[in-house]
Amino acid sequence: MPDLDAIIIGAGHNGLTCAAYLGMAGLRVRVVERRGVVGGAAVTEEFHPGFRNSTAAYTVSLLQPKIIKDLQLHARGLRIVERRAQNFLPLPDGRYLLTGEGRTEREIGKFSAKDAQRYGAYQAEVGRVADVLRALMLRAPPNLSLSSLPRSMGELGKLAAIGKRLWQADGFKAAFDLLRQSAGQMLDGWFASDPIKAVLGFDAVVGNLASPYTPGSAYVLVHHLLGEVNGKKGVWGHAIGGMGAISDAMAKAAAAHGARIDVNAAVREIIVERGRAAGVVLEGGTAIRARVVIANVNPQYLFLTLLPREAVPAAMLKRMAGWKAGSGTFRMNLALSKLPDFAALPGAGDHLTSGIILAPSLAYMDRAYRDCVAHGWSRQPIVEMLIPSVLDDSLAPPGAHVASLFCQHVTPHFADGSSWDRHRERIADLMIDTVEAYAPGFRAGIIARQSLSPLDLERIFGLPNGDIFHGALTLDQLFSARPLLGYADYRMPVPGLYLCGAGAHPGGGVTGAPGHNAAQAVIADLISK
Repeated sequence: MPDLDAIIIGAGHNGLTCAAYLGMAGLRVRVVERRGVVGGAAVTEEFHPGFRNSTAAYTVSLLQPKIIKDLQLHARGLRIVERRAQNFLPLPDGRYLLTGEGRTEREIGKFSAKDAQRYGAYQAEVGRVADVLRALMLRAPPNLSLSSLPRSMGELGKLAAIGKRLWQADGFKAAFDLLRQSAGQMLDGWFASDPIKAVLGFDAVVGNLASPYTPGSAYVLVHHLLGEVNGKKGVWGHAIGGMGAISDAMAKAAAAHGARIDVNAAVREIIVERGRAAGVVLEGGTAIRARVVIANVNPQYLFLTLLPREAVPAAMLKRMAGWKAGSGTFRMNLALSKLPDFAALPGAGDHLTSGIILAPSLAYMDRAYRDCVAHGWSRQPIVEMLIPSVLDDSLAPPGAHVASLFCQHVTPHFADGSSWDRHRERIADLMIDTVEAYAPGFRAGIIARQSLSPLDLERIFGLPNGDIFHGALTLDQLFSARPLLGYADYRMPVPGLYLCGAGAHPGGGVTGAPGHNAAQAVIADLISK
């Protein structure tokens, strides 16, 4: 009998969540992490002397309240503060839209009185669907399998129950529409003015290499509405100390319940003996054995690199060969000597605490996507900027600030075979020029910058093709089909192997949900039976 019950590959936030729950259940757990720091993409790092920022993931909402409570994350140092405004959309003509509690309808009314009147009904309809989907995040989806009809029959009852809940919530038609519609089609049906459609539609392309008019993008929009901050649904905020504060609190929870966490411990391969996952071999050759192996890595890396090829069923090999991954994301972290001054709304104010969206219309976002497909990057890109130091002065020296730029769209791979190492700084200049057009003088305030292309995001954080979700949130890669029909319950086709990362339901974002759900499957298999 191995000394360990479970070994977890990867100390990202989902791996840490999983470790904490397993430890709470009395299981012996060890986590091995390739990098020298825990957190995966939810990490805070110094990128210039005296300047710290959330290097990859950069804002919080989707982190599940149950996980915060169960792991006692607040007691372990986590503090999340709300933005004082939710989103700021400056426009090229000098106008702006600023959304947030108590101001959204009034702001929309500057552009369309009819849209302002309809906004409440829109929020109610989308909210009904979001409430049902939110309740599904911390449970395994129906585990449907095309190859086993008897097995699937029992699971179909779970699917019917979900449909019944949507029907009772008066959200069945809306849910059906959002799964097949584009966000643009949905929003065009509700509103007439471009600014409100741009603010709402931005969520449809976050981490999604697509146009807001791509069918299925309406789901991605709703996916970003499934969170809450301090009990307020759909609100976004900041973790004081950066996103790494979430991971640090989770690591404390895991350690408090007996889990061992090793950094600088990269896994070379998963041991498979007599058809069952039995442990891992580290890069240095050290073998660690356990009753089960839990992978907090992207599914392509798991099945195409870490597992012996002969251990992977042909259906999974085929699935991973066609797995869609690539967010079209370019991330930047900036050290600033001064706050940006927007032409549309000069000076400091609540708008600087918000998500600042530089993409004035759905048509602009559509062109950005099409331009990327044709040229490799959007020559007029979509940029969201956050300035977390206005809410957290621990991130920068007195009087200085840090900014996060989440930029789209860029191609994960260039058609001519050239490397992102060749193009990175040119694209970084373009992103800064884009901000400069809305905030003259912005470039002059930049002390230092960190630029992360899709290739860098894959190299550093293991995000495949830079995909922040470990795989696109398309209909054929969602819910019961994530990562493959028949394996949506976190139990992978190799016995003793589990998936607890964003490649499992409910997908990406700093939720902790895949880690929580995978832990429940492991506990059921090792303890409950």
